[in-house]
Amino acid sequence: MQAMIQFPDISPEIFSISLFGMEFALRWYALAYIAGILIAWRLAVAALKTPRLWPAQTPPMQPQQVEDLMTWIILGVILGGRLGFVLFYQPGYYLSHPVEILRIWQGGMAFHGGLLGVIVATWAYAARHGIAKIQMADLVAYTVPTGLLLGRLANFINAELWGRPTDLPWGVAFPGDAAQSCGQTLGSLCARHPSQLYEALLEGLVLGSLLIWLVWRRQAFLRPGLALGLFLAGYGAARFLVEFFRQPDAQFVSQGNPLGLAWQLGGYGLTMGQILSLPMVALGLYFALRSRPVVGAPA
Repeated sequence: MQAMIQFPDISPEIFSISLFGMEFALRWYALAYIAGILIAWRLAVAALKTPRLWPAQTPPMQPQQVEDLMTWIILGVILGGRLGFVLFYQPGYYLSHPVEILRIWQGGMAFHGGLLGVIVATWAYAARHGIAKIQMADLVAYTVPTGLLLGRLANFINAELWGRPTDLPWGVAFPGDAAQSCGQTLGSLCARHPSQLYEALLEGLVLGSLLIWLVWRRQAFLRPGLALGLFLAGYGAARFLVEFFRQPDAQFVSQGNPLGLAWQLGGYGLTMGQILSLPMVALGLYFALRSRPVVGAPA
């Protein structure tokens, strides 16, 4: 019998209450968002209160401005994430059902779209308040991986975004559709890569620890663009790798395309996640390689 790990019996809801005839619930995914935002806020404030981390010992903004910036970023995440999902993954469907674009409570968010939304929101906030854009981007980039870590853990608890079928001993027997849709591959057994945990480890823990170490121990902010570049390249590379183990998006899977490749040439191809990650890696390397110590900054 194939070795596998049974999915833990964890409810997606932490608790629920009834008030005035309506049901209210706090879900792990919502808590991950809240905790990720709060931790990012504290990381940003701590860095802004430490002048030695910045060129000429001058932070690009005041700590009290972070709360206002977070409002802009949250809007960027929601709007960008939703529009990214619509444009990158199901443009045909939403072109035929435009009213459903606004129904974000039904699910459907794309990280790459959310990232673009954050970039636009950050750039707009920096322009409005006269803040150095690259230094602002460095600050935001160094706070993001914690939220990614918590978000991917919440994806695992929700038993969503699971991986491809596997016979490795750490394969997880996910419930629901995940259990039904790979029965033909592994007979009566259905174990999948816990790709959410792979992403939590690489995009969250490893990348986040590296950026925090570089900022606080190696003073990465003294080289504007370095933290931003390493985040973009690091996330893009991690996501590209995990896509080999992640279950492809259903809209790309067909009888002649079981791997869910969005682009194919001969016997090779790329998933949509890999296609969207490659520009991130290229842009990240560009920012990282062109970053230089600011003249007059402490060594």
